[in-house]
Amino acid sequence: MKILFTDLDGTLLNNESKVSDYSIAVLRRMTSAGHKLVLASGRPLGSILEIKALAGLDMPGVYVTANNGSLVYDCDNGVIIFSDPVPMDMVTKIWDMAMEMGVHIQTYTDDAIVTPKEDDEIKRYTKRIHLPVIYADRPESILKHAPSKMLGLSFTDLDKLENFRQKILKRYGDILDAIYSEPEYLEIYSKTAGKGAALKWLCSYLGVPITDSYAAGDAMNDVSMIEAAGHGIVMSNAGSDVKEHADIITEYDNDKDGLAKEIERLILL
Repeated sequence: MKILFTDLDGTLLNNESKVSDYSIAVLRRMTSAGHKLVLASGRPLGSILEIKALAGLDMPGVYVTANNGSLVYDCDNGVIIFSDPVPMDMVTKIWDMAMEMGVHIQTYTDDAIVTPKEDDEIKRYTKRIHLPVIYADRPESILKHAPSKMLGLSFTDLDKLENFRQKILKRYGDILDAIYSEPEYLEIYSKTAGKGAALKWLCSYLGVPITDSYAAGDAMNDVSMIEAAGHGIVMSNAGSDVKEHADIITEYDNDKDGLAKEIERLILL
């Protein structure tokens, strides 16, 4: 049995944010052959499950690693089987820092986005991530438990977002990671989480040797997973900073079923 961890945006999803019919057919063949599929994304759990449902990826034995690996979900049983959240005291400090610096910040309940106010960032974000939004002055007034991640956003001032990232790492870098999933998306999560840590944990949980694991991605938040896997696949549409971590670079990009073609070549031999 082999196991595939695949990122969504820029990897499994095409440029219309959909899983193509060809890719769906290949994934069905893969799981029918007894291999495992893991949808591994920086997206929150609800968004990943929406994509899974819309694509008809209803095969048994599918898992999700959400929020950059800080949460692992068993789709068959509908339960979270692993969680490594951001400590609540860090949530409030990061929230306050963002407010002081004028950076959009948000975090998540189990099924909603929590952010201070409506702005251009949340309007654009919810066009892509279809979750309800709760507006709150303080995150602790809404959150019932520590969240899996926080997200800083800027579509107009990437320098300010980078300054925010540097400040987080300077103050809390021994506890938190702050890594871009896209130039405008700053993912903030536990340093002991990450997609690579989730890959190792789930392989151990399922009894799958790391040597039989495959991981595919296109962005910097995928690098830990690509490096942790027995076989690290980087999309041809990725940047050079990600490609340098690859064992394999796809011949085709995410809009031409690049990953599906590698699955056929590497897993469906």
